[in-house]
Amino acid sequence: MYSSKQISILTELEAIRHRPGMYIGSTNKDGLHHLINELIDNAVDEALNGYCNDITVTLFRDGSCSVQDNGRGIPFEMHSKHKTSVCELVLTTLHSGGKFNSNAYKISGGLHGVGLCCVNALSERLLVSVHRNGEQYKQEFSRGVSQPAQINQSEKSSGTLIQFLPDARIFRTDLEFDPKIVSWKLQQLSYLIPSCHFHFKNHDQVLESFHHPKGIEELVSAQNKGRRPTHPEVIVIKHSYDNWNIELAFQWTRLYSKDISSFVNTIPTPQGGAHLDAFSKALLCWAQDSCDELGLIHQPHPIQEQDVFEGLTAAVSLQLPNPEFHGQTKDKLNDSGHSEAFFTQILNELKAFFELDPQLKKIICQRIFESYNSRVASAQSGKRSRLQTTPLVATPDVYKSQFGERSKNWHDSAVWIAHDELLDAHGSFCKMPPSSVCLDVCCGSGVVGNSFRGRVSKIIGLDITPEMVELAKERLDEVVHGTVFDIPFPDSSFEVVSNREVMHLMPEPQKMMSEVFRVLKPGGQFIVGQIIPFSPIDAPWMFRIFKKKQPLLYHMFLEHEFEQLLTDAGLVDIERKEMLVWEDIDVWINTIETSSWHRHEIRSLFLNAPQDIKTVHPFEILPSGQIRDCWRWLIFSGRKPKA
Repeated sequence: MYSSKQISILTELEAIRHRPGMYIGSTNKDGLHHLINELIDNAVDEALNGYCNDITVTLFRDGSCSVQDNGRGIPFEMHSKHKTSVCELVLTTLHSGGKFNSNAYKISGGLHGVGLCCVNALSERLLVSVHRNGEQYKQEFSRGVSQPAQINQSEKSSGTLIQFLPDARIFRTDLEFDPKIVSWKLQQLSYLIPSCHFHFKNHDQVLESFHHPKGIEELVSAQNKGRRPTHPEVIVIKHSYDNWNIELAFQWTRLYSKDISSFVNTIPTPQGGAHLDAFSKALLCWAQDSCDELGLIHQPHPIQEQDVFEGLTAAVSLQLPNPEFHGQTKDKLNDSGHSEAFFTQILNELKAFFELDPQLKKIICQRIFESYNSRVASAQSGKRSRLQTTPLVATPDVYKSQFGERSKNWHDSAVWIAHDELLDAHGSFCKMPPSSVCLDVCCGSGVVGNSFRGRVSKIIGLDITPEMVELAKERLDEVVHGTVFDIPFPDSSFEVVSNREVMHLMPEPQKMMSEVFRVLKPGGQFIVGQIIPFSPIDAPWMFRIFKKKQPLLYHMFLEHEFEQLLTDAGLVDIERKEMLVWEDIDVWINTIETSSWHRHEIRSLFLNAPQDIKTVHPFEILPSGQIRDCWRWLIFSGRKPKA
């Protein structure tokens, strides 16, 4: 039966407790930390408006938490209309506070007037202590119900402290705050408000303090620690327009994924919104115009956003009166009529900045073009199994940057690298006397050269990457830093030269072969391993996969093409061995040069492989989703004719 008896009217605090997810998103760990964030955001609003420069968060052993600031303090005089103290009012009444006009706060993240009230309603107990105008106001609450307040004289400076214990009746699965989450929140804020000092204390542990006077410039630098920047300095752009301020900090790296953070009035907006959209649009527009101006684009394919944002680390911080967020959790900034102004002003600032530094403009445009060129080449690769692209992509610095980073976990990044049987297939091909000297070109970590151990008297490695040179020194007798296009040894120096899985990355592999032929002694032997498609049918498909994995890829040689490369260099008596190696694709694609977008595309190419590919190319997709691909390795041997 449905009648007036079934109609319930809840008080505001009862409504919050009855449906907490409507106000804090959930009652799991995220919702629990949302309570702290509401209090921190209120303190931060004081700092944003210049009234506070010190905020401290403390976690106690009983599970409670306190947030303290040295701001103006919540007013506690009697409210003329509601006949209760203002402090009690904002803690017990929804949509109350000083942020609904610009008189008390010009800039604010807490806009809905529900934060303090929610924290109070969802706490087993809460204590508020305010110092203001020479007095201390102190009041306790139990599940939102107030106790009588106490007002005493105080000589302390102004500020607010709120300590609360989350209610176990609400948060039934997660009642412990994560110190790492709280610490990171404060550290993040210290980048966004350079004028404020933040402190964190977990129980009895040492106090942590965070202060970053250079702001989000330091945030981007911290995020790029351990990465390889394309340009040394973080770019910082600030702009004030009408009643809003925006600050941008960004730097490109050699990574193949982006790392973008955005904030509105210090509130993180992980889903972006109008401010991030405007930045993306302006940066793309600038890049398109600049690359056209520099004459880099000669193909009928426009630069896309993914080309510009590949390897970009950026932070976007907007300060805006009365921003409109998508819901109380404020994950996204709605467009409230500012988007066009955001875009126009950011684009103007980008143009003005790079006009003053044309060299930096060229460096960044080249980085963007590398990404663009790789994407276009990959998209076109289905039309042919071999590809020539611009030498701009394959500069020595690009090779050194990528393989220097890869050296950190080289042997764990693919099955084939340290595959014992595959390595032995190279070493056992050696037919030269034991007194011979072997040169392993593009030696990497030296595992291929080391496969000749016991078969020759000395093994020398050559590599362009300093980090790989250091790795190879652990295995080879001597390692030289240098390029295979200008091998630093005299003619006819070696009885054996070896190489594996390198020539497909070279725009002109015949130049390498010319140098290999030069340093071989007459009658000397060149041994080289290469992944080769099973047939012309799977070659274009393999090219697409390998190109998405490795943007520096130039060729997917067929068997006769690779042999022709050897004979064109002057080698004779060509022999070959074939070996099949099963590769774990998920391990193989989980490296720095492969973007997350390309990883998904690679998996899709396997999942949606046509039947003609499956007929000639063995691979398997396990019930777990793991992909194992069978690679056909051909190890070639050729000799330099005797004089």
